[in-house]
Amino acid sequence: MTQLRDDLQLIYDWIPAESRVLDLGCGDGALLAALVAQKGCTGYGVEIDTEGVLASIARGVNVIQADLEQGLRDFDSNSFDVIVLSQTIQAMQNTETILRDLKRVASQAIVSFPNFGYWRNRLQIALGGHMPVSERMPYQWYNTPNIHWCTLKDFDRLCAKNSIGVLERAVMTGGRRISLMPNLLGSLAFYRIGG
Repeated sequence: MTQLRDDLQLIYDWIPAESRVLDLGCGDGALLAALVAQKGCTGYGVEIDTEGVLASIARGVNVIQADLEQGLRDFDSNSFDVIVLSQTIQAMQNTETILRDLKRVASQAIVSFPNFGYWRNRLQIALGGHMPVSERMPYQWYNTPNIHWCTLKDFDRLCAKNSIGVLERAVMTGGRRISLMPNLLGSLAFYRIGG
């Protein structure tokens, strides 16, 4: 069995066997490769970075090199069971467009993002006087791909505004799931959305 990063393992666990999966921003293809090999899933990865595309191909993943900012117009409605958008949404210009596309192309999606409401991020801003830098967000403010700073409450509101149901939510810090005060104590958020 392939060993996945803690965050990818949580996503893997949420995806039913034999699902048709579209992994947006698939990176090196580790998640999709595990889903195909161990759960009998089928699908595609979409990645813009050439190194990620090559790594995905090396793993045997069907991958398309494309810019997600163009949306998912090349994918038919209801062509997948599950779409994965792992730690990518905060780096996109057109967040609402991609959310609407997720809803059109699959019956559900799994979205994960760094929770900027995490207490250490708040502390770095309040006491350090600088934008947060952490293991999950290792960039400085001037070279970060993160252009939208989002908390759990922000994402809940965005889903409500776009009539997207939240089916399940989890948060993690350091590989552990957090249930107490998730918007304050969770560094990484996971949402299973649909409808």
